[in-house]
Amino acid sequence: MRVAVLDMGLGNLLSIRRGIERAGQGTAAGLDTGPGSGARAGVEVIVAQRDRDADGADAVVIPGVGAFRDGARALLERFGGTVERIRSGEIPALGVCLGMQLLFTRSFEGGEYPGLGIIRGDVVRLPPTVKVPHMGWNSVRVLRRCALTRGVQDGEHFYFVHSYYCRPEEESVTVAETEYGVPIPAMVAKGTVFGTQFHPEKSGEAGRAVIRNFLEAAVR
Repeated sequence: MRVAVLDMGLGNLLSIRRGIERAGQGTAAGLDTGPGSGARAGVEVIVAQRDRDADGADAVVIPGVGAFRDGARALLERFGGTVERIRSGEIPALGVCLGMQLLFTRSFEGGEYPGLGIIRGDVVRLPPTVKVPHMGWNSVRVLRRCALTRGVQDGEHFYFVHSYYCRPEEESVTVAETEYGVPIPAMVAKGTVFGTQFHPEKSGEAGRAVIRNFLEAAVR
């Protein structure tokens, strides 16, 4: 299985790459390591700089730390074709942190900026009643069982770092939430598109399980 991590020039991609490689080891999907991937077992992880680098991938991960505007611009300029494949359901995708927020219609971070619009809703700042950013471990409550939440227990802790959060128009896309002044979607799912507001690659075994769930869903 080949997984393309989209490099938008935002954040360190080494940790997400390693997280995917570790999660891919010994999954029920029977994933195989590709030559030259650097993975010990499980998946071949490609850090894609352009659309052509993601050609032939079985799944896409959209990571990111930083400003929504910069992420959206880089994503559309570098990966317009890949974005259309995600929209059409041709290739499964997982958005992580900023990557999840980019899946939404628009963000009000420093202005009003359009996102991919794959999931309808806004990205807004955390309320003034809490310390910003929301940084550290927080528990998650599962609202709906789906491929991404398989095996995730209520009260499981994951690692968050963010100042803005998503407000979906459709409640059903939120499959797990956390609390930080307000209910915050921690995991979303719509068709073959998934997102985590937390960093699964920094969330220990629970985070590896979520990545593994995505990999197994992507090959079904």
